[in-house]
Amino acid sequence: MGTYNRYDDEFKQNLVNLHSSGKTLAQLTKEYGVSSSALSKWVRQFSEVKLDNNQVLTAQQVKRLQKRNALLEEENLILKKAIAIFTPHD
Repeated sequence: MGTYNRYDDEFKQNLVNLHSSGKTLAQLTKEYGVSSSALSKWVRQFSEVKLDNNQVLTAQQVKRLQKRNALLEEENLILKKAIAIFTPHD
């Protein structure tokens, strides 16, 4: 069985920043001993998205916001159905 290393988000973000600054994936995998598949995943996960208001979010934050939005939409639908059930119809 292979060895599994667990890296914290700060380490991952630092490598993504180095990649954004011009280091290649090959250089980073060699220097830091991480797999190229893990590093590629981190680049997708921690790459930044700039919004119209100049706010910067990582892909991970966008994904979290999408999940939160889906939950809120579901709760809103449930509340609308409850209102329809309990509102007297004349």
